[in-house]
Amino acid sequence: MQFINLENFPQIAPYAELFWQGTLVTVLLALFTVIIGFCLALILALMRMSNIHPFRFLGLDAEGHEREKGFLHLLSRFNPLDFIATAYVEIIRSTPALVQIFIIYFGVFSLIDLPSFQLFGFIRFERFFPGVVALGMNSGAYLCEIIRSGIQSIDSGQTEAARSLGLSQKQNLRYVILPQAIKNILPAIANEFVVIIKESAVTYTIGVQDIMSAVNAVKGATFIIVEPLLVATAIYFCLCFPTSKVIAYIERRMSRGDKR
Repeated sequence: MQFINLENFPQIAPYAELFWQGTLVTVLLALFTVIIGFCLALILALMRMSNIHPFRFLGLDAEGHEREKGFLHLLSRFNPLDFIATAYVEIIRSTPALVQIFIIYFGVFSLIDLPSFQLFGFIRFERFFPGVVALGMNSGAYLCEIIRSGIQSIDSGQTEAARSLGLSQKQNLRYVILPQAIKNILPAIANEFVVIIKESAVTYTIGVQDIMSAVNAVKGATFIIVEPLLVATAIYFCLCFPTSKVIAYIERRMSRGDKR
């Protein structure tokens, strides 16, 4: 009994188109996931950094002095936006991606009648879209912390300088803080793209035609499993390894301007 039988590879060759289609779906999954995840993460990061305290007035006693302890003191410091964003991030980061995908597909989208059509002639939209949404929600929780740390890494003097020039808080965030923060976190966001390429493999469980779906189709047709898995491994490696090297190169180029 052999672990790898070279004679099985010719039997896989007729299914090369399935692997090509699976590769395209995997790349599209990763691309849309990072876009959705970044937009969601930016909103979550701003919510976590917000300074909204609707019960601030409860922190003052009858004489107008600030309370130092007690329930009313804690309630006065309550930030609903920060609470919601923090709860979302902690829940998503503490649960498996596969469970989240099942909840989104079998739970949320069972209540929504998605249009049934095929992208590029083979991508089933009613399965691809829930997979993107689920992965995007998962990625957003991780990217949120990356974006928040990037924004907080900008020196506070930048904000003070922007205010001295008459910029509003929104203008300061848009024209001063975010451009610098994105430059700092761009390598981390690109690395998230590589992570999503690998994590997208779980979407085949809801019928998304990715690389692992091709492996499953070959296994069902030929009763061969190890060799298709090796082909999938090679494809994932060819997608992730060069991308990682390109990211490292871009990171080195971007860091040159930071050296004094």
